[in-house]
Amino acid sequence: MEAGRRIIRFGLIGCGLMGREFASAAARWCHLTGVDFEPRITAVCDANPEAAKWFVRHVPGVATVTTDYKELLADPDIDAIYCAVPHHLHALLYVDIIRAGKHLLGEKPFGIDKEANEAVMQAIREHPEVLVRCSSEFPFFPGAYRIAKMVREGKFGRIIEVEAGFWHSSDLDPLKPINWKRRIATNGEYGCMGDLGLHVVHLPFRFGWKPQSVRSLLTNVVTERPDALGRMVPCETWDNAILACDVHEAGGNRFPLMLSTKRIAPGHANTWFLRIQGTECSAEFSTKNPKMMASLPYSPGGEQAWRVADVPYVSAYGTITGNIFEFGFSDSILQMWAAFCDELTNGSAMRQPLYCATPEEAADSHRLFTAALESERSGRTVALRWGE
Repeated sequence: MEAGRRIIRFGLIGCGLMGREFASAAARWCHLTGVDFEPRITAVCDANPEAAKWFVRHVPGVATVTTDYKELLADPDIDAIYCAVPHHLHALLYVDIIRAGKHLLGEKPFGIDKEANEAVMQAIREHPEVLVRCSSEFPFFPGAYRIAKMVREGKFGRIIEVEAGFWHSSDLDPLKPINWKRRIATNGEYGCMGDLGLHVVHLPFRFGWKPQSVRSLLTNVVTERPDALGRMVPCETWDNAILACDVHEAGGNRFPLMLSTKRIAPGHANTWFLRIQGTECSAEFSTKNPKMMASLPYSPGGEQAWRVADVPYVSAYGTITGNIFEFGFSDSILQMWAAFCDELTNGSAMRQPLYCATPEEAADSHRLFTAALESERSGRTVALRWGE
């Protein structure tokens, strides 16, 4: 251990895909430079004992393997928890984690619905000493990070229009077996919004762009899928969602915000994007082309010409990687984890300004998605009232 480096001992609840991604990020910690913190996974928990075997084989230092998450919460040698479980378990597990005094990075959407989310938020209010954040890695791509910096510096002038989305075609195959994300009991009525939406609203909400109204278009493209026995069973949740929102900024500016989450988007394996149009500058970034960022600076009477530049590997936290190489999904997860550990170690003195998605931002997403469901049912635009 480097002198002065804080070791943060993590327990992991949920040994699936994202749990393995976290373990991979922790194993690559040597990739980062100049940080004074490091996560160590010391305990793992999953209801399926088979799922934990991967961690025993590949993660040195795992001392506890259990099917009972409360063993992790009772362990004084665990500082923080990463929890990646289906949505219907969020309220129970997140509340128990917070009340146990363990810092938490949880997966979105922080509850299966607005009521469950409020239970999590109440536990957070009762335990302000616990750091709670929500996983959202895409803003740590260098192009997205640069756009966020431009917003903070007021480079765009008056905002004209914003579009943000997360699309992928993982469910285009109608023979893909049904999973928990297709069932209301485990995923919730939000469907793709609950599973993907926090990624989309993270930066708009961080910039203060909260919709005053929403008109939603929700679609269920594949209505049946095979179960484990090959029988065709109903898909109960929304595949795709397009939300047309109206944002009112302080000072009177008003602009449209288009938000989209799609599990069925032909040609898009895992595409996250952000486009901002302004009177002084416009910019856009997509993970479809992770080295590319386009911008259009403008002065009155000047030429309107897009500039496309390769975005170098310049990340929130320094790495051993040279600027000429490409940044990828696993890099964004490593950067997100660095931000969480940095905030846990250094608080408001963390080394750079992009902190992980907050519980308040997750709660705001619940308000928006609940309104979107109401809009779908009524066929009308639904008003949102923040602060009530």
